[in-house]
Amino acid sequence: MPEEQTLKDDEYYMQEALQEAQLAYDLAEVPIGAVLVDNATGEIVTRGHNMREIWHDATAHAELIAIQKACKDLGRWRLSGLTLYVTIEPCPMCAGAIVMSRVDRVVYGSTDSRAGACESVFNIPGNEHLNHRPEITAGVLQAECAGIMKRFFKERRAQKKQAKQAAQE
Repeated sequence: MPEEQTLKDDEYYMQEALQEAQLAYDLAEVPIGAVLVDNATGEIVTRGHNMREIWHDATAHAELIAIQKACKDLGRWRLSGLTLYVTIEPCPMCAGAIVMSRVDRVVYGSTDSRAGACESVFNIPGNEHLNHRPEITAGVLQAECAGIMKRFFKERRAQKKQAKQAAQE
């Protein structure tokens, strides 16, 4: 596939992941979204967005939800032949799940300087000691992916400040 076509496809699927991030945002969850795409057909296999707060589950990250749904729906744990699109660089837990599930490729929007495990803090998928190393593409729709996070946390800080002021009155 020509590089220009791949970029177009990456942007299309990242927009889909951003729609998932918006669903999380609307639920007051950290707005991270993910989609898993079949490399052969271009079909979106599963979708996920963060659900940690609502489910009270530390593992309810967008990537893990999408991976778990795909394993169940496809009836297999090896997810070779799929590409994961996620709005923010996966954390160590999610990067480990990506490696263990044998996803072929990961495309993410914005880095995570606090917990990123594909380049920022760690590089789990690129670790030469592991038996599977997915291809990584970073920075697709970076501004949009970072922007939804910035808006969310700015709003959250303002709400906390407002609540603190109300409590002092």
